[in-house]
Amino acid sequence: MNIGASTACLYPLETEKALYELAVRGVKNVEIFINSVDELDGAVFSDMRKTLGSFGMSVKSVHPFSSPMETLFLFGNYPRRTEYLLDIYKHYFEVMNLLGAKIFVLHGAILSSNVPDERYMERYLRLYREGVAQGITVAQENICYCKSSSLSFLKNMSEQLGDEVRFVIDLKQARRSNLDIFQIIDALGDKTVHLHVSDGSKGGDCLPIGTGDFDFERLFRVMDGLNYDGALIVELYRENYSSYDDLATCVKTLEKLLNIHYHKV
Repeated sequence: MNIGASTACLYPLETEKALYELAVRGVKNVEIFINSVDELDGAVFSDMRKTLGSFGMSVKSVHPFSSPMETLFLFGNYPRRTEYLLDIYKHYFEVMNLLGAKIFVLHGAILSSNVPDERYMERYLRLYREGVAQGITVAQENICYCKSSSLSFLKNMSEQLGDEVRFVIDLKQARRSNLDIFQIIDALGDKTVHLHVSDGSKGGDCLPIGTGDFDFERLFRVMDGLNYDGALIVELYRENYSSYDDLATCVKTLEKLLNIHYHKV
């Protein structure tokens, strides 16, 4: 398993600067959260690639800032908008190949949208297949304000789409949806290809690693049982930690916990 952090943790710091702050603190594995279209090419993109190369970093996943558009564009009932967003995401896939990233994180439609499941599955499948054509895995994330907040919905995706669906499990989003994290993992099994991790307790659902009471040892055991070889990406919101150094500490703490787990094994 690869331990890392997301540039989203440093928002609203500009993405290339966020990447650099993680780099100088020794974080080797990252998720890049794209916050603007001009970060997909040009000078900003060149800066990011330079940082990645200089510090020997590996990009595990990419998250689009256009997630709020997905309800209306990708899953809406106006075909031109769907084609428009599909074209945008195809460009993301091209960029991801330049970065070496393989997981594309999808939020999907919000709960209040009433998008029919049949349409949802059809549109997801289109995007998934576009990703496969470029060597990219489009993975549905569980989000508390989206249709994917429902365990039954996630199960339906898994059952209906068979081998053409993959998932990102976000621990804080599961807590905010009042879902048992291990029930989600059990339901989705080895279709889980990416994890967004944070600690949690009764005092907070998104805490730095080691400051809550989440059972990471159990998480490691369960993921080992699925032969999981993906990433565990620390994802906190800016109000959940004090300094950028805290993010590096989270990564190091998680690495120590994982090393302890493997020594036990």
